[in-house]
Amino acid sequence: MSQRFRAPNSLRDRSSLLGVTPPASGRSSPYDHHHSEFSGHRYVDDLEGQNDEHLEGLSAKVKLLKDITIGIGNEVRESTVQLSQMNDAFAETSGILAGTFRRMNNMAERQGCRWLWYILFLVLVFWFFIVVWWFRR
Repeated sequence: MSQRFRAPNSLRDRSSLLGVTPPASGRSSPYDHHHSEFSGHRYVDDLEGQNDEHLEGLSAKVKLLKDITIGIGNEVRESTVQLSQMNDAFAETSGILAGTFRRMNNMAERQGCRWLWYILFLVLVFWFFIVVWWFRR
């Protein structure tokens, strides 16, 4: 049913596709020496060109990584400043709430039972604002 694709002999021949490859590790070669010297020189030039292309690619990747790490460093510094400001704001709010609760306790001690109605009223008002805010979103 299916026939396997067969490449023509010229495409299956490695030397016609890639040119003459240099001998591995300087061992003797069945090729004649004057032909292999010329193709070896061409092979070295091809390798140099490939190395230059790879070096440019690696340089671009290193530059990209450097830019990313600089961006991360800037983000960390900005986040640190924001967290410091939030910490200061929470500390200030904590102080305000502590003073408010202290005054409420003083008022509750002086008023007797009426303080319960004040707290209930404040909770209802707070709940009302939360519900209004929730539905307006």
